[in-house]
Parts: sequence; C-alpha cells; structure tokens
Amino acid sequence: MTENTSTVSPLEKTLSLKLSVDKINAEVDKRLKKVAKTAKMPGFRPGKVPMKMVLQSYGPQIHSEVLNDELGRTFSEEVQKNDLRVAGTPRIEASKDDGNESELEFSATFEVFPEVKFGDFSTIEVEKTVVEVSDAEVEKTVDILRKQRATFADVDRAAADEDKVTLDFVGKIDGVAFDGGTASDFSFVLGKGQMLPEFEAAARGLKAGESKTFDLSFPEDYHGKDVAGKTAQFEITIKKVEEPKLPELTEEFAKSMGIEDGSVDKLREDVRTNLIREVSSRTKAQTKESVMNGLVKVAEFDVPKALIESETTELAARARQDLKARGMQNVEEIKLPDDLFAAQAERRVRLGLIVSELVKLHSLQAKPEQVRAFIEEQAQSYENPAEVMQWYFQDRARLADVEAVILEDNVVEWTLGQTKVVEKKLSFDELMGNK
Repeated sequence: MTENTSTVSPLEKTLSLKLSVDKINAEVDKRLKKVAKTAKMPGFRPGKVPMKMVLQSYGPQIHSEVLNDELGRTFSEEVQKNDLRVAGTPRIEASKDDGNESELEFSATFEVFPEVKFGDFSTIEVEKTVVEVSDAEVEKTVDILRKQRATFADVDRAAADEDKVTLDFVGKIDGVAFDGGTASDFSFVLGKGQMLPEFEAAARGLKAGESKTFDLSFPEDYHGKDVAGKTAQFEITIKKVEEPKLPELTEEFAKSMGIEDGSVDKLREDVRTNLIREVSSRTKAQTKESVMNGLVKVAEFDVPKALIESETTELAARARQDLKARGMQNVEEIKLPDDLFAAQAERRVRLGLIVSELVKLHSLQAKPEQVRAFIEEQAQSYENPAEVMQWYFQDRARLADVEAVILEDNVVEWTLGQTKVVEKKLSFDELMGNK
C-alpha cells in the first residue's frame, strides 16, 4: 500500500511503501518448497535434502528475490494508481525501523515526465533552406565522373595539378634514413591532397629527370609515431609526368556508367536525379535543424535529470565506440568528463520530449503509406529496388527506424505551417561545402 506521495522538487517525487511481512514469508516458503523438490546436495538424493539445509543454502537468495519482486509490483501498482509517468529508475531505500514487525517500509524516490507547455509558435522564425540544381551542376558532376575514369599519358613538361607523377624519394632525419621514408617508382596525383603539402609543392613544377631536396615537417598527430613532430630532409627524383586524358562523353562511356542503351541524355537524367536526391536530403537536414532550434525556444519545462544522465551515458558509449573504430587502444580506460556530453544530452532529451508531445497532440505518427513511399524512394538508388524493399519490410526494427524518421519529418512540416518561415537560399556549392 501507499502511505503518502510527496513532492521533493518539480519533477522528483517520493512514495512511501509498506510491505506485509507475512505475505513475503509465505511466498518465500512457497518457493523454498519448490526448490526442495529438485535440490541436490552431497549425501542426499535429489528432492530428499532436509528443509533446514535447503533454507540455509537458498533462503537468503530467495528472500531477496521475493522482496525485490514485491517491491517492484507494489511500486508499479502505486504509480498506476496515482497516474504517474516515471522517468528513469526509482531509488528505493529502506525506511527507519519503527518497531512494527508485521510490515516493512521503504521509500521510492523518482522523477516524473514533465508537462510540456508551448508558447506562441507564430513568434518563432524558422529558416527553410532552398537550393536549385541547374544544368551547370549536372555538367560539372558528369565531368567529375569523367575525371574519375581518366587515363594518363606521358608529357614532356613540368608537373602541374591533376598530373600523375612517378618518382623515387629518400627521406632522412639527422642524416639517417628512416623506415617508410624511401620508395622507388612511387606515384600520386598532384593537387588531390594525397601527400603532405611540402611534398606536393616540391614535386610541382619539376620535369622528368629533375631532382629536388627539401625539408618536410611531420605534424604532431602524424600516423607514423616515429616521425611525428619531426623534420626530415627529402630528396626526390621525378621519373615520369603524365597528364589526365578524360574519356569522351559517348555511348560507350554512358554504358560504362550503367546506362544500358548508352544514352548520354539518360546519363544526365540519372545524374540530375541523384543530385536532386542529395540536395533534398541536405536541405531537409538544415531545415530540420532550424525547426528544432525553434521548438526549443517555444517550449518550457524542466528536464528529468535521470533522462539526461542516461543519454549522457549513451553518448559517452558511442564516443568510445567511435574511438575504437578509429584504432585507438584501451578506449574503456579513457576518462571522459561528465560535462563533456551534458549539454548535448540535455538538448536531445528536451527535443525528444517536445517531439513526443507534438506527435500526441496533433496525431503526427507515421502513416503506412508514408512508410512505403519513404522506402520506395530509398530503394530507387539501388540496383534491385525490390530486394531493398523486402529487406526493410521483413524486419520490424528497420521499419521502426523508418517510422522514427518520418515522425520527425511530420513534426517539421507541422511546425513550418505554424511558424514564420524565411527561405534561406544557398548555391549548390555552398550546400555541398565547396565554398
């Protein structure tokens, strides 16, 4: 039963719970008798162990299990009775012994979900990112595809950006060659950032047969630990300079890009479709970010500390997984400050509660037809769309991920209809980070 419900802070509450000792003892006795039927001990046949020995061996564990079960059941009943929405795990502690041998008293302290209160949406300004895909972007992308399939031909001139140079080099630190600092017939394309800037600068402008000696300072975070932060002297000798030869925009090239009939126009159409899909994805992401910033401003409520702590733990775990994926050793031993993810965790929890409330208030759940349309659109970028759709629909977890995306999209669209929307026009290059 519940003796009382008290409020410690706006979101923190305490329930005082009392459990019947007789009821607990009866359940313990019931479980002990069940265990006794199959209990095994040296010198006794299974099921013939004296109850006193069964009690000594299993009694404390079973009593603890029964107590925890009874506390959990009672707490759940009282939470439902008081119409409380618990956020996080309750902290349950035994109360002071008042001499009542027929009851055990505990206090359960926990937080509840807040009441989300919204202000005037019409006072919020939201940016909607708009980008056009013109013929120029299509042609530029087609040229990139051609460059990716370029061949190289010898030239008798100084090396320039986009040329492929083949050279020999020897690197020394304090006059001594170091591991990995010597190579023959080494090739790379100038201007692609494949080598450190000093190395590229030294090769640029040299012709086949020419040599150059220069200093190169390795960055402190260079992957080669033996040379990181040190300065080496390199001597390079250019053996060959080759310039790129782009394939002609022909039927053969179109077929090499997956266009079965070799139509160059069809290739351009595919490029445009892919660019529009990428632009749509990026502009939606930017608009969504602006909407979420607006929602944070228009909603007021306290955020449960338990949810922030849980989200902080999750973000820290992801950070460690990322470090491990990057090859860092002993990531579990790295101490990550508690406040490193606190602000991000608080924002994520706050937005989650806001979105959840808007979905409930305005019926913004993902509809079946939205889910199918979303999956169909995603599948079109693959060689076999039918297989991709089957992959989604055969797994409930994958569908749930899709529904979560659509749900947020619905919230964004609803919010755009309630707020002051300002178009933020960007060029294609600005959106793609080329400027």
